Amino acid sequence: MAPQGQDKDELRRRFAAEARAERPDLALLCLLLSAEADPALDVHGTDAAQIELDRLAGLLPYGLRGGRAWASALAELLGERYGFEGSSADYEHLRSSLLHEVLRRRRGLPILLSVVWIEVARRAGAPVYGVALPGHFVVGFGEPEERVLADPFAGGRPLTGEDAELLVTGATGEPLEPSMLVPAQPLEIVLRILNNIRAWAAARPERTDVALWAVDLSLLLPSHPARLRYERAQLLVRSGEFLRGAAEMEEYADVVAEVEPAVAQAVRRSAQAARARLN
Repeated sequence: MAPQGQDKDELRRRFAAEARAERPDLALLCLLLSAEADPALDVHGTDAAQIELDRLAGLLPYGLRGGRAWASALAELLGERYGFEGSSADYEHLRSSLLHEVLRRRRGLPILLSVVWIEVARRAGAPVYGVALPGHFVVGFGEPEERVLADPFAGGRPLTGEDAELLVTGATGEPLEPSMLVPAQPLEIVLRILNNIRAWAAARPERTDVALWAVDLSLLLPSHPARLRYERAQLLVRSGEFLRGAAEMEEYADVVAEVEPAVAQAVRRSAQAARARLN
């Protein structure tokens, strides 16, 4: 069910159009994603979230220079004054991945808290960007040669190179690579948020509905893993739509047949099994 005043098809049309814009609006994409999840979020609610980001940006001091000054000002405003931070309990809730809820509760996953930081700082003119460290999203300020990292999940705690190394090693067991510090683009951030939502739903078989819309939005992004089409087909079968699921499995098999014939054969067998469930 779409939120009152926001048609589901129109929401997805806007999401797809914004994802293909020359400069995608990260906050708008996150709010359109939120509207998929929350039927109570109408146009007024999404506008109110944007206004709140504007308001917070207006509270930052004027004349800041350098990454360290910006990081300190954001930590003081969002971390200390307004109490934006996270805890392990936030990983249990879908609302921790929804921007309007994170703004309301001032709690969320590292990547959503980072979105708040990025959007507030960007509106104030800061040289800010997301940093997609494996397992823990953070924000960066300044040019690469003077990069200053901060962890919004910890209220804006500044991160040294050694801190970042420990985060990566703890999550992957591998050392920090320079490529991990490259600024994350808006669509990369949105896809990672959707991946988090899919992982949340995968641990809760009763929430196939959430997994399905998260996959649908991922497929609207200009760049996405091809295997998501097979995942969507599996979700359709799981939700009882055997014929649609089987048809989409066969479409996926046709796409991968030339490069991965064994995979295509296995997918076609899955499609046959799905159809057999109708008998």
